[in-house]
Parts: sequence; C-alpha cells; structure tokens
Amino acid sequence: MMADHLNEKTRRLWAASEALAIGRGGITLVAQAIGMSRTTIHNGIAEVQTGELAPDRIRRPGGGRKAITATDNTLSRDLERLIDPATRGDPESSLRWTSKSLMHLTEALVRSGHVVSHTTIHKLLRAAGFSLQANRKTREGIDHPDRDRQFHYISDTVRDFQQRSQPVISVDTKKKELVGNFKNTGQEWEKTRQPVSVNMHDFPEQHFGKVIPYGIYDLTQNEGWMNVGITHDTAEFAVAGIKNWWKQLGKQRYPDATELLITADCGGSNGRRVRLWKQQLQHFADETGLTVHVRHFPPGTSKWNKIEHRLFSFVTKNWRGRPLIDRATVINLLGNVTTQAGLKVYAALDYRMYPTGIKVSAADMRQLNHIPEDWHGEWNYRFEPSGHRPR
Repeated sequence: MMADHLNEKTRRLWAASEALAIGRGGITLVAQAIGMSRTTIHNGIAEVQTGELAPDRIRRPGGGRKAITATDNTLSRDLERLIDPATRGDPESSLRWTSKSLMHLTEALVRSGHVVSHTTIHKLLRAAGFSLQANRKTREGIDHPDRDRQFHYISDTVRDFQQRSQPVISVDTKKKELVGNFKNTGQEWEKTRQPVSVNMHDFPEQHFGKVIPYGIYDLTQNEGWMNVGITHDTAEFAVAGIKNWWKQLGKQRYPDATELLITADCGGSNGRRVRLWKQQLQHFADETGLTVHVRHFPPGTSKWNKIEHRLFSFVTKNWRGRPLIDRATVINLLGNVTTQAGLKVYAALDYRMYPTGIKVSAADMRQLNHIPEDWHGEWNYRFEPSGHRPR
C-alpha cells in the first residue's frame, strides 16, 4: 500500500528498513511482497547503515544507466545519415532501396556495429525532430511554357460568359467508391469505444460493386450535380452527366442561354485527346442548340479546376468515416452536402450501361463542327450545333 506513494529513494530506504526489522529472510520477504530487486534492497540497507546518500539526492552522483548516445558517440551521426533523403538508392547506403521504417533503420544500425533497439531509435528520432510523414502532392512536374497564359485565358473566358449570363461549369470524375459495409477514411464522433464495425477486407460486394460519381459544378450558381454511374467512367458517361445537369438544372437556371462553357482537366474521360468526348459533345450541342465551348487546364494542373476544391472536397468531408453501405446512402450523402457559402448539391443514380472500347474514326471526326480557337486549339475549342433544334 505504501510503495506507490513513495519516490525511488524513500521506497528503497523504507524497504531496507522493513528488511532490517524482520531480520533473517527479511530481504527475500520484502522483495517478494513489493516486487523490488534484492540488489536494490541490499543497496538501501547499505545506505541506511552508512548514510552515504546525500539528503537532497535520489541516487548517487552518476547513478543510473547512461544514455546510449553517451556510450555510443557515432549512433546519432549514423542514424541521421540513414535518414538523409539522398541515401535511398545510394549504392553506399546500407538501406539502399528499402523504406525508412524503424525496423529497417534498426537492422541497418545493428549491421554497422551498434547495439540498439527499435524503441531507442524511435526516441532518438523524436528527440531529433523527426516524425512519420506521408507523401504530399505539391510538385506538378515540368511546367508547360504557356501554363500561366492558359490560366488567364480560362479566367477571362469565364468572366466574359458570366457577364453575359451564359452558363459556366467545371467537370471531373471523382474517384470510384466501393459500395458496401467497408471502411471509409476519416473520423466522426461516436460513443467512446463504440466504433462502427465494417468488413475486414475490401472485396467488392457482387450486388453493389462500385459507383462512379461524375461531378458538374456551376461556377455562377454555386451548385453541384453528381451523376452517379455504376458501370464505367467513359466519355459517353461524362457527357451524359452534363446532359442530365442541363435537363434537371441548367435549362431552368439559364432559360436564355445560347452558349455553354466547360472547364475540364486534360486527361481522363473528358480529356482533350479523347475522340468520343468530342463526338458526344457534338451530339449534346445538336440536341440542345447550344454552342459548347471547352477549356482544358494544362497537363499536371488538375487541382486548379474549380470543382476539386469547391465541390469534391466538401463531398469527401461529408462522408468521411461513414461506410457507403448502399447506393441510396451514396445519393443521400451527396445530396446533403452544404457549406456556409451556400453550396447546394443534387445527385442521381445513372443506371445506364456505358461500354468501353468504342472507337471514333478520323472520318467521324471530320463530320463534327469542331472549331479550334486561335490560342492553343488543342486546349480550347468549341462545337457549333449541326442544326437549329430546340433546346
């Protein structure tokens, strides 16, 4: 009962006093009773009998195990050398192409002659200001020489359309999501020690499989439309999402529109080289009577597309930590995305089948009213309606 209320010094001296009071066998009895080392009790008896421990000290000067950095002068230097970013792949490095985990760092140091454990390495790394870090997407690769000018060109075009009350949308495909009782990254508040139970393995459930959310974000209205597909992310599916947005929201928001501006990435189902994307946009222009303008962001700059940080980021926040147990859950979570800035999101399931491998020939491309703009026609182009059909 007393041992837990004493510091190291008083506990040692108290144990020694009890052992002396008991007499023969006292050291063994006290050691068994309080779990203290017999050696510690012997030292305590010596201190009680000689009084050599200073009143203001817990241990003798220099007592206790020395820090490993004091007994191994090269450990810190060798550890920092292994951590240095240049070591991975260095033929002279003992890590070579392995990852810098505690296990690999410890093994490399032991091979170098150090006597050390992974626990000690963890303490040394923390003390030196290191922590576990994941990769961060910040580098965009080689910049295109006209990257900034394309940004300004897109910005000027968007401003012109908005001033003329013509619709401007940003489009992209959000990552595919598993439907079922699967772990979803992120956290949400629950009762302590009562987390939501999900499946151990992320094997797609045969009934639900995956969903493909294709987003259309209206820059002027601050509204999002999520067309949720269940088959493949193709160009036909992408333009179908735009058609659904126009039928459900666009026509009502812009009854006098004669043009539509689409800003999109350079790759994916709405990429600038995808022939099916362009053919389907021509069909959309023919059906609606709209002149469809497209502006692609330069390669490697997809994060500048407005839909990424004005719609998709809030979608991710709204369903973080929530298993997408069925398609209805997906639609409900998407439809309840809001922000203080007034964002509204609408969502619908698209049950149609979108096959892959559809080929569009060069002859088919020549039939399109595809008009490249004077500035980087591969990034900036438009489609004029083939006929004057009603919107």
